[in-house]
Amino acid sequence: MNFLNYSGVMEADLKSLEEKITRLISLCSNLREENNQLRGDLSKAQQSTATMKNNMLLASNKLESLLESIPQISESVDLEP
Repeated sequence: MNFLNYSGVMEADLKSLEEKITRLISLCSNLREENNQLRGDLSKAQQSTATMKNNMLLASNKLESLLESIPQISESVDLEP
């Protein structure tokens, strides 16, 4: 086979294919970087959510403790003026 006899159309097709492959590689690289960034953001959000849940649990426990320490008002006491 003689590869020196490329036609102009074949050369243009190969050049177009090379450009498309180059763009595809660039797009894949950009998507990989974006995916890694989103994974990092998701990890931070999950940590933040866990911290907020923990803080809410601590606050709830403190409120329950405070409510238990308040003396109970007898039902026989009339609170109306």
